[in-house]
Amino acid sequence: MLSLKAQNLSGSLSPEFSKLHHLRLLDLSRNIITGSVPQQWSTMNLVELSLMGNSLSGPFPKVLTNITTLKNISIEGNLFSGFIPTEIGKLINLEKLIMSSNGFTGPLPSSLSKLTKLNDLRICDNNLSGKIPDFISKWELIEKLHIQGCSLEGPIPTSISVLTRLSDLRITDLKGSRSSTFPPLSNMKSMKTLVLRKCLIKGEIPEYIGGMEKLKILDLSFNSLSGKIPESFDQLDKVDFMYLTANNISGTIPSWVLGNNKNVDVSYNNFAWDSSSPTECQRGSVNLVESYSLSASKKSNIHSCLKRNFPCASDNPSNSFLRINCGGNEANINGEIYEADIERKGASMLYYTGQDWALSSTGNFMDNDIDSDPYIVANTSKLLNTSVLNSKLYTTARVSPLSLTYYGLCLINGNYTVKLHFAEIIFINDRSLNSLGRRIFDVYIQGKLMLRDFDIQREAGGTGKPIVKTFNATVTENTLKIQFYWAGKGTTGIPTRGVYGPLVSAISVHSNFKPPSDHRKKNHVILVVGIVSSVLVVVLMVLCLMRRYGLLGGKDSVYKELRGIDLQTGLFTLRQIKAATKNFDATNKLGEGGFGSVYKGILSDGTEIAVKQLSSKSKQGNREFVTEIGMISGLQHPNLVKLFGCCVEGNQLILIYEYMENNCLSRILFGKGSDNKTKLDWLTRKKICLGIAKALAYLHEESRIKIIHRDIKASNVLLDKEFNAKVSDFGLAKLIEDDKTHVSTRIAGTIGYMAPEYAMRGYLTDKADVYSFGVVALETISGKSNTNYRPDDEFFYLLDWAYVLQERGTLMALVDPDLGSEYSTEEAMVMLNVALLCTNASPTLRPTMSQVVSMLEGWTDIQDLLSDPGYSAVSSSSKYNKSIRNHFWENTNRTQSMSIPTIYTDSSSSYVQTDESHCLVKINSDRSEI
Repeated sequence: MLSLKAQNLSGSLSPEFSKLHHLRLLDLSRNIITGSVPQQWSTMNLVELSLMGNSLSGPFPKVLTNITTLKNISIEGNLFSGFIPTEIGKLINLEKLIMSSNGFTGPLPSSLSKLTKLNDLRICDNNLSGKIPDFISKWELIEKLHIQGCSLEGPIPTSISVLTRLSDLRITDLKGSRSSTFPPLSNMKSMKTLVLRKCLIKGEIPEYIGGMEKLKILDLSFNSLSGKIPESFDQLDKVDFMYLTANNISGTIPSWVLGNNKNVDVSYNNFAWDSSSPTECQRGSVNLVESYSLSASKKSNIHSCLKRNFPCASDNPSNSFLRINCGGNEANINGEIYEADIERKGASMLYYTGQDWALSSTGNFMDNDIDSDPYIVANTSKLLNTSVLNSKLYTTARVSPLSLTYYGLCLINGNYTVKLHFAEIIFINDRSLNSLGRRIFDVYIQGKLMLRDFDIQREAGGTGKPIVKTFNATVTENTLKIQFYWAGKGTTGIPTRGVYGPLVSAISVHSNFKPPSDHRKKNHVILVVGIVSSVLVVVLMVLCLMRRYGLLGGKDSVYKELRGIDLQTGLFTLRQIKAATKNFDATNKLGEGGFGSVYKGILSDGTEIAVKQLSSKSKQGNREFVTEIGMISGLQHPNLVKLFGCCVEGNQLILIYEYMENNCLSRILFGKGSDNKTKLDWLTRKKICLGIAKALAYLHEESRIKIIHRDIKASNVLLDKEFNAKVSDFGLAKLIEDDKTHVSTRIAGTIGYMAPEYAMRGYLTDKADVYSFGVVALETISGKSNTNYRPDDEFFYLLDWAYVLQERGTLMALVDPDLGSEYSTEEAMVMLNVALLCTNASPTLRPTMSQVVSMLEGWTDIQDLLSDPGYSAVSSSSKYNKSIRNHFWENTNRTQSMSIPTIYTDSSSSYVQTDESHCLVKINSDRSEI
């Protein structure tokens, strides 16, 4: 096996690989390799080959068709073009074939029918022609089939009915004009993801879909489906996302749709209305915009947002312009105010301002973590070709994995100029993997296609470069509709796995006519001026009195300091926060954080939040907190706790985070009593460890500022409702510069999780986080606390015991007995060995977090590292580890405090020993304590 994944390798593929006659797995994915595949490779005996995510070009590499031993091939995300050769049929042992995101043309060759062992085929984002062939029935073992945005024609052949093992079927955006009824899928009982979007399907939705008990994602949007929503859908208990958007579904909206907490989108349909039907725009996570029929729309008690074409709620439309800073705060550009757009939901959401505009967002980021979806993204690179003032429009953007629609409401009928502002702020033009991503989507205005296959980066001439597209539009019914739609094109595997759908930075609309004046306004000018003047006098008097008695914090230095930071979050008022937390009621208190208390809150729109209130004990703490705000406001990752915004009033400094429904990992693993402890299955534990690893890999290697967390532990790993891991308190991390180990803030950590070199000498690199991760991974696998589990008085920590069991050859004894036999022993052994690799006594012998991710995902074989002479020292280092921890424990017990050499520090250290069943414990106090 040879894995060189994501090593930023450039140049061309070497013919010398052909001399590795015993090589079975070659992974060169996610690099920047160019050229073609050498002919010499035809003699290789490969079983698995991944060239995904490079810049390889030319026709389909026919040389690969001579390697008949191949079982898995991935050439996704390259620049290959031309026809898929008939010779591909020689690869009769193929089980996985991934060819998405290239430039292949022509029909699918009939020789593909010979690949009868296929269980995974993905051909999305190509320029193929012809129909989906009937010979797909030959792939009876297939479990995953993706045919998205590849220009094939419909309808879906009925021969698909024999593919009964399918669990993940995604077919979208078929060409042609011929409609067909729903394809026969009744025997597919293992289906988990069913996406048949824009597939020219008409008629009723079959009842048997409700019998797909394992279904989690259902997307039947943008078809011509009619009839009622099947009653059997009420049985789809595991469905998290259901999209029936843009069909012709009738009947009344079932009560179960409105009463659950699933993300359901039934917008743009033809529902009838009765007394039980909703009259509001949004019911929980159910998007209802434009969901009623024309006849129902005539009822006066139905909100305008539910009616067809979203009419103006006022009898006197008076708007003649619209400006929105998409995904950002309010911005003043040359005297023109762009309204804020900071609603972070988006899977099935209507955001209605109540006056000038509304936003409808449809779709979930399927291959990203659930509930970690970045519907608002922050700029990760330097903006080019823009003024400092205009850059405010491009520091954030709104994105969608499927469909995003903005409504301009109550506009005066007439002709308008529409300007759409774009800048690719996610992909980075740094000659690395980050530069290879492609975002492609369509733009519609008033239902008319204005831009097909729009690529921001290509149009602007690079990433980080703003571009404005200008259009003319006519408003005839007082509403302007601007839609951005992802048609299945663009990369979904680079720079990371996910959906890169539509992105828009700002929208500006202005009339091409002079708005009519209202004589009634003129008659009231003098009266209005008089009233305003009187009110201003009273307000000024009140403000003077408040300042005199010290009730205004106008000279608050912390406020000024915060305002000087380029925040990429929303600003909340103290009144909003008090209302959300019921004036910081003790019943809403979640615990103590590093700078004060943490409360649960609920915003007026129902969003649950965690409110971190800064303690006013020290001014130094305030300054550090301000630094934290500025730093973490630009960090966006599915496995980092998301910062919604902040509040600054007087001396109050408050951070507002997303709320984590399942609290923290330590409470789940070590909680006392049945009420606190939750039983985690093996897949969930594996997902948690992988999530932590991905978060740390991002902080260490992928974020624009390199960050060391310094206090990775189970109580700093929070869990959302789907038990996705999200690392918290990363805002207290150390900032480091490239190729330097000096850090500028103080050392802090928790006993039992700190790496030896950090605890004893104050020497800090990112390998300290790797060590801490190893400890947390060990705790997650075993269900035992590293500091509280002592099988023998001779051992201080669970980690000591792990080394003993490793030497005895009984490492599997560490696996939590609560799992019983419901886990993979092979995966458990990999996880345990990875954990011990991470806790090697020598920091240089610990893997990087990206290597950890690669091992946990199965891209890198851990045995390759274990066979390395350096890494094999992990077993022999157990005594060294133990002696260091014993020495540290004795010193801390004797002195109750410990000073660290100041070579790498600014101030004193702070060590904390915690009860691991509690979350959000205080860490980084101003005094050293044990």
